[in-house]
Amino acid sequence: MAAKADAPAPRLERDQGVRESYARDASGLWMVPDAVARPTSCDEVAEIVRRAAADRTPVTAAGAQTSTTGASISDRGIVLSTRPMARVLDLDERGRTVRVEPGVPLGDLQRALAPHGLFFAPDPTSDQECTVGGAIACNASGPRTLRYGPTRSHVRALTVVAADGSTVEVRRPMLEKNTAGYLAVQDPVDWFVGSEGTLGVIVAAELALLPRPAREIGLAIPLADEQRALAFVVAARESAAVSPRCLEYFDRESFAIARGEGDAPTWAADAGAMVYTEEATDGAEPPLDEWLALAERFGAHAADVRVFEGDAAIREARRLRHAVPATMHERVAPYLKQGGRRVSTDWAVPYPLAAKAVAMARRHAREAGIPPGIVYGHLGNGHPHQNFVARNPDEVHAMEAVVERTLRDVIAMGGTVSAEHGIGKLKTRWLPLQLSAMQMGVMRAVKRELDPYGIFAPGNVL
Repeated sequence: MAAKADAPAPRLERDQGVRESYARDASGLWMVPDAVARPTSCDEVAEIVRRAAADRTPVTAAGAQTSTTGASISDRGIVLSTRPMARVLDLDERGRTVRVEPGVPLGDLQRALAPHGLFFAPDPTSDQECTVGGAIACNASGPRTLRYGPTRSHVRALTVVAADGSTVEVRRPMLEKNTAGYLAVQDPVDWFVGSEGTLGVIVAAELALLPRPAREIGLAIPLADEQRALAFVVAARESAAVSPRCLEYFDRESFAIARGEGDAPTWAADAGAMVYTEEATDGAEPPLDEWLALAERFGAHAADVRVFEGDAAIREARRLRHAVPATMHERVAPYLKQGGRRVSTDWAVPYPLAAKAVAMARRHAREAGIPPGIVYGHLGNGHPHQNFVARNPDEVHAMEAVVERTLRDVIAMGGTVSAEHGIGKLKTRWLPLQLSAMQMGVMRAVKRELDPYGIFAPGNVL
C-alpha cells in the first residue's frame, strides 16, 4: 500500500530540547539530529519517508535507543522514533504467532504473552528497555540464544516502509524445497533482519512464539579461576547429561558486580569466576545432580552453588546479569562530556576456542599498558563481552587500537567482529577485516537497490 500523495505532512519536531533527547544511545556517542519524528501509524511513517526521499533528507529509525554502536542516533536529517507505535495487533494462540508494532517493549510483550502460556524466545540483556523493532533491526540475541537462536530465527513476516514511501510486506516461504533464483533473494525477510535501519523502516512484525516451559531453574556456579570456568563451559555444552539453554560467564570483577547487586555480598568471595546456566523442562525433574557432578569436576563447591527456581527467581538472576553492563554505563557516565565512553566488544569465535581468545584479548590490553577491562557474557556461544572505561578521547583511541588487534586475531580463529550488537557507526572500520571485497560489493549493491537515494540510516554498517 503506497502512501497517499495528498496526505498531510506529519509533524517534525525541531525544538532543541526534543532533538537533544534523541541524541544519545548506549554507545556514548552524542549526535543531535536536525529533526525528530514520532509517528503513530504506518501511514505516517510512509508519508515521512516519501517526503524525505523527495528532499533527499536522511531518515534514521530508532526504538528505545539501547544500541551500543550508535546505530539509533544521527546528526543528519530526521531521527524517526517508532516508540509511539507500541500496539500488540493480533495474537494467534493456536498458531503460536503474534503481530506487533515495532515500538512494543520486549519486556511488555513477554508479560502480555505469559497468561497465554507463550513466550518470544530472544532475550537480550536489555529486554526490559529495548523494543521489538530494535531487536529485529540488529538481529538481537541474548543468553538463551544458546538454545533458541537469535531474533532472525523467530521472525515470520515484516511490514516495511521502503525508500519511495511505499509499504511492502515480506513473508518467509514455508517451503521445504525451493530452487527459484539465488539463495540470497529467496527470503526477503532476511534482508531486513539485522540491517540496522539501512534498507527500510519496519512498521510491523509477525513473530513465532514458543510454549512456556513447565519448569525452569537457574544455577549460578562459582569457580576458582577463569581457566577452569571456561573449560567448564565447554564441557557443559558438550555434555549429554545436561541441556543448558544459556551458559553465561562472569570474570572476577563482573562476578563482584553481580554479587554486590544481590542479597549475599560475601557469596563465594574467593571465586575467580562464575558461570550461570539455566535448564527448562516440560515438567520433568531438572538434572541438578548431573550439574553439580559436572561442576565439581572443575573444582566448584556444592555449597557455593545458588539455585534460582521459578519465574520470579529467574528474573532476579537476570537482574544480577544485567547489573554488569548497567554498572559499566555508570562508571563511564562522568567521562562522557570529556569525550570518554565505554569501549565494548561483541566479537565471537567458535566456542572451543573461547578460552584462547579471551587470554589473547587480555594479553593485548596488558601489552598496550591499559587496564584489561572486564569480561563477561555468552561464552556458551564463544561470545564474550570485553568492556573498557575510557576517560577521554586519547584513551578511547588506545583502547580501540587494542580492540582492533584483538579482532584481527579473532578473525584468524574463524570468528566475527560482531556477534549480536551489529555494526552501527562504531564498527564500520572493522567490517572489511572480516568481509571480502566481493561481499562488501554485494552489500553495497543491495543498499543501492533498496535505498537508491541513500536516505536510510546514514553512517550505519556501510
